[in-house]
Amino acid sequence: MSHVFPRHTKASLPVAVGGEGCYLIDSTGKRYLDGSGGAAVSCLGHGDPEITQAIKDQLDRLAFAHTGFLTSKPAESLADLLIEHAPKGIDRVYFVSGGSEATEAAIKLARQYFLEKGEPQRTNLIARKQSYHGNTLGALAAGGNEWRRAQFAPILMDVAHIDPCYAYRHKRDDESEQQYGARAAQSLEDEILRLGPETVMAFMAEPVVGATIGAVPAVEGYFRRIREICDTYGVLLILDEVMCGMGRTGHLFACERDGIAPDILCIAKGLGAGYQPIGAMLCTAEIYAAIENGSGFFQHGHTYLGHPAATAAGLAVVNALIGRDLLPRVRQQGEKLDAALCDTFGQHPHIGDIRGRGLFRGVELVEDRETKAPFDPSRKVAATIKKAAFEAGLICYPMAGTIDGARGDHVLLAPPFIISDDQIGELVDKLAIGVAAAI
Repeated sequence: MSHVFPRHTKASLPVAVGGEGCYLIDSTGKRYLDGSGGAAVSCLGHGDPEITQAIKDQLDRLAFAHTGFLTSKPAESLADLLIEHAPKGIDRVYFVSGGSEATEAAIKLARQYFLEKGEPQRTNLIARKQSYHGNTLGALAAGGNEWRRAQFAPILMDVAHIDPCYAYRHKRDDESEQQYGARAAQSLEDEILRLGPETVMAFMAEPVVGATIGAVPAVEGYFRRIREICDTYGVLLILDEVMCGMGRTGHLFACERDGIAPDILCIAKGLGAGYQPIGAMLCTAEIYAAIENGSGFFQHGHTYLGHPAATAAGLAVVNALIGRDLLPRVRQQGEKLDAALCDTFGQHPHIGDIRGRGLFRGVELVEDRETKAPFDPSRKVAATIKKAAFEAGLICYPMAGTIDGARGDHVLLAPPFIISDDQIGELVDKLAIGVAAAI
């Protein structure tokens, strides 16, 4: 009998005992191709000796020092490395233990920034429907997935939500992608004006939406227009790259592809590649200066901020991403994965859309391709795919509620950056087994 509180009380899970490259191994010896990197975490695969050695070496030197008293060399070095490669204007790094903590810190920093500037009336946060920003209460309030929010809604703070940039579902047939992008971005300006520009502190969005709608990138030009709108009204732009960042889309920071820089940026997952729990909130020099020249104290904090072993892992991971030329590989293998998905599912009567960037890909399932009508939720398509693919030896990330939190199904794929051509074939073949079982 287990005393672990699991994610699902009716689940009986295999015991993981080992990892080797793109595979996880359970106690029976069965091998699973990690086609989703857990939840877009294991970007370097499992059992990387260079990363584990970096952690061991750090533990031999120093395991923990509270940041209320001391900083540490790996934290300083990782911050320097991130800023060296960060979007223009980003200058400071606030280390946390995961993605939810990063987005919580971002929301609180946005609020304190305006307090320091003498604009206390700026309290409103705008985010997008069907977004996901974490499971702590502030992050959950920012997220726009109704299924995740529903039972906690009475205790969540008010956050305004606009439609996502989701061309497959929202672009009209008579619109070009550019026209649709402009219309989708206009909803932000409309919401700012509705709330009152002087009351809005920030807009939060994922450059490529991950868990809730399945690797949906914005159309060309959308985020450039979003940046312009934020600048016009003095609204901070917070980009959540917890899932899509750290090389996952083929760029170290996903927003590079969109040609913009945010005011605040959140990363996690791939930053530690699963070897240590770590995340970070990054901000501009201007935001930091407002705190530094004001109260001097960011009223926030966690026990494990800048943990030496975690930042040593992050430092080794980012050095590996850059030093091993993995970013070009992500783009190359991502194109191969996309081609393999299109070859297998491109004409499938129940696959409506195949999308994504780099090694961050989504497949949306529909009952009718012509009308894009989703399957009835009672069929539990996503759950069936997950179970059947897992039995076949594939870990993938199917989700239900793609359209509105209740209707729609998709599969998210985020394999390790080291995935081989043969493993791409294995991934798609085993995913096909899961799709066939569900449909």
